[in-house]
Amino acid sequence: MSKEWILNIATNRWGLNKKNNVGPVSEWIRECNPKNIKDWENYYFEKLGIFLSSKGLLVNPREYIQELGKKLYIKITEVIQSEIEDIEEVDCVQYLYNLLINRTFQGYKTEINTIYGLLKNELDVEIKPAPDKWDRIFNVDFYIKIKEFYIGLQIKPISYNQMNQAYNWQEWLKNSHKKFQEKYKGKVFIIFSIKRDGKKEIANPEIINDIKKEIQRLKSL
Repeated sequence: MSKEWILNIATNRWGLNKKNNVGPVSEWIRECNPKNIKDWENYYFEKLGIFLSSKGLLVNPREYIQELGKKLYIKITEVIQSEIEDIEEVDCVQYLYNLLINRTFQGYKTEINTIYGLLKNELDVEIKPAPDKWDRIFNVDFYIKIKEFYIGLQIKPISYNQMNQAYNWQEWLKNSHKKFQEKYKGKVFIIFSIKRDGKKEIANPEIINDIKKEIQRLKSL
């Protein structure tokens, strides 16, 4: 078992690397713009000292990091070790069964309820994931094959506040989608998805009829 893996798992599990413990590290290093690691080390400990003081912790920043390390050691050698010793063979068997049967089925059901599943139900055609190359070149996530032609589908998750930006997305992707149509004859449609009450919905449902019309157009060619 990799030592690095164990350290990473434990650090993330107890949030020892979270902002409230060690400060906004990614933000600070951009502010610092260090030329070398020593620049960054000095800057980090200076900012950490101010950060700890703001929380009422009047401690030496370097000693504070040492204490976090000692806390991590206790979590690994006491808590995780105790949990490992508590695992039995039956736990491992049940875990794999649940992973392969129960969770796989739940994941499948969740997928059906995504925009992809909604589109398949609405259009009643086979929709396939686009090759990676198409994603890079044409900004296409999925495709529908009609005879020797292809229709592209691009799914864009947005928030309610971003719904008025739909036109901007169409403009930004216009050129790549035009190239797709020139090569494969079918149009590319952008489906915007939003979350409502914890479920994904199509924010521009009128797009369904547009896709259906395109399917019929290609069938008639």
